Amino acid sequence: MSSKFFNYFLLSVLLSCSNNKEKESTYIPVENWPKIPSNYELGNPTGLALKSNQNLIVFHRGSRSWQTPMPKDKIKENTIIEIDNSSGEIINAWGADMFIMPHGLEIDNENNVWITDVGLHQVIKYDSNGKELMVLGKEFEPGSDSYSFNLPTDVAVANDGSFYVSDGYGNSRIIKFSKDGSYQFEWGAFGNEKSQFNIPHGLDLDNNGNVYVADRENNRIQKFDSLGNFIAEWKNQSIGQLYSVNVNNYENYILGIDYIGLENMIPIGSDIIYLDLDLNVKSRFGRSGSYDGEKTRYHDIQIDERGNMFVGDILNNSIQKFIPIQN
Repeated sequence: MSSKFFNYFLLSVLLSCSNNKEKESTYIPVENWPKIPSNYELGNPTGLALKSNQNLIVFHRGSRSWQTPMPKDKIKENTIIEIDNSSGEIINAWGADMFIMPHGLEIDNENNVWITDVGLHQVIKYDSNGKELMVLGKEFEPGSDSYSFNLPTDVAVANDGSFYVSDGYGNSRIIKFSKDGSYQFEWGAFGNEKSQFNIPHGLDLDNNGNVYVADRENNRIQKFDSLGNFIAEWKNQSIGQLYSVNVNNYENYILGIDYIGLENMIPIGSDIIYLDLDLNVKSRFGRSGSYDGEKTRYHDIQIDERGNMFVGDILNNSIQKFIPIQN
């Protein structure tokens, strides 16, 4: 990674760790990670997820940029890559001629790969080798019934195999399905009140099955129980958009990411926000503070079992890895 990115982060964060002690960490970037070959076109990295071996899976758009109306031809490049956590080398790639507009990504506890494609209006499940296992939604046909989506944004899979879909840009709801893909229930409507959404953009679950939603245009995170009952919300006080939420189920805290741009579209950049599971902010860093590097637009974030942090930047089409140094 070039030095034009973050040089370091100083965090003093009280987290709900297993030892219930205050943890102060310094995060530093990993230089030259990942190692993307010069002949490989990495597009907008919209989705990040971790396999059980802690390798990073990235869902990206290759040579395609966001456009409306959505195109009908599928992206010619491999859009799903596996990156070795340690070396940063690409060790597997697939997804050519399969997707229109990549968006959300999830890896379940069996290492199956789940994606949402906002151009196809579909949620698709694959095994770890890219074999199709389940498809929900009709290709190129937006809808609002129990088995249709309108630009779905993300998917989160529970330990029992049931899953939630944030739907999304065209609809303003969260839908729960059983393990076999049977519709169970949904909640949400367009708006800014509790249990309403203005682009539910990201999803994640904690160990108790609670659902956290990155409510993008309302610039907040909402927390629900597994039945969709509202529990709490955190409203971002910075004017902007709340893109993604990730639950660290190893140490029981939450990472959120936001983005702020100017009216003339010159970016101000992203923050990474640390919250506890009750949505109390403990720290934030990025554009807030001493950061003086290149502006970023983080779209997704993951944290591995060792506390390493990964972010996908759709402004610079880059992936960054940060490692913690506990003080």
